[in-house]
Amino acid sequence: MSRTTVWSLALLALLAAFPLVAPMLGLDFYVSFVRRVLIYALAATSLNLILGYGGMVALGHAAFLGAGAYAVGILGTLGVDSALVSWPAAVALAALLAFVTGAVSLRTRGVYFIMITLAFAQMLFYIFISLRQYGGEDGLNLPGYSTLPGLDLANDVSFYYLVLAIFALAMWAFGHVTASRFGMALQGVRENESRMESMGYPVYRIKLTAFTISGAAAGLAGALLANHNLFISPSIMHWTQSANLLIMVLVGGIGLRYGGVAGAVVMLVLEEALRLWTEYWHLPLGILLLCVLFGAPRGLAGLFGPLFAGRAAPRSGKAGP
Repeated sequence: MSRTTVWSLALLALLAAFPLVAPMLGLDFYVSFVRRVLIYALAATSLNLILGYGGMVALGHAAFLGAGAYAVGILGTLGVDSALVSWPAAVALAALLAFVTGAVSLRTRGVYFIMITLAFAQMLFYIFISLRQYGGEDGLNLPGYSTLPGLDLANDVSFYYLVLAIFALAMWAFGHVTASRFGMALQGVRENESRMESMGYPVYRIKLTAFTISGAAAGLAGALLANHNLFISPSIMHWTQSANLLIMVLVGGIGLRYGGVAGAVVMLVLEEALRLWTEYWHLPLGILLLCVLFGAPRGLAGLFGPLFAGRAAPRSGKAGP
């Protein structure tokens, strides 16, 4: 068993024990907070697949997160509250949108790719603002939690363990995908696309497949987030949310297995702590993040080397596919 696996299992054990010890320490509120961190860590990791391993700087990833959330919310208003129906629908919708977006944007490079992904995300943002029957820009309140046989999602601890289980499975799958032949090919495309094409690799299909998988994972995070908040707003799709996910990956470590996780933890914990200290929390948060970026060019996960980074992918410094 590798050292990375040992530390991963130890961290998983700590997360599993947290809801049990939180009431003894008067930290009941933080069960919900840690659950939120896990959801955003999943979303950031999905972006890391295309950004860190594929070299695709997408500035519209929050659109897939929001699409998954709205799929659950809209189905809930129609009386479909089973997670066995609404959550796969959220994943399918996000995957479809990612496929369509990728099919168009991946035909471009550099800043053009960035702008097209941003344009698609903003288009979806304004579409959902115009859906007044589902709250428009005021947002949509969910009628209740999704239902699962034998599990009460209204119970904070039960929902926490479900999110933790999904997060653990997603990270396991992410590790296997990036270490597979497909993952190696994706990193090869990032490093030298022309050479991969000359060797006979279907470069466009590899990138489109990664983009679709990434969008589907973000849609799953959106379904979890909708149940976490019991409220959905079009602001979840705004480009600023995509930028937040991008910053999480940059801070945590581009192309590192736990880069998205580390970035989500740091961003959300700092935000929560600084909110208690000052209402102008954006300024000190920005300064702290700049210090991290300059002090740890490979991200926080990179500081620990093989301990948490897993199979690190060299950073190419490219701005797009």
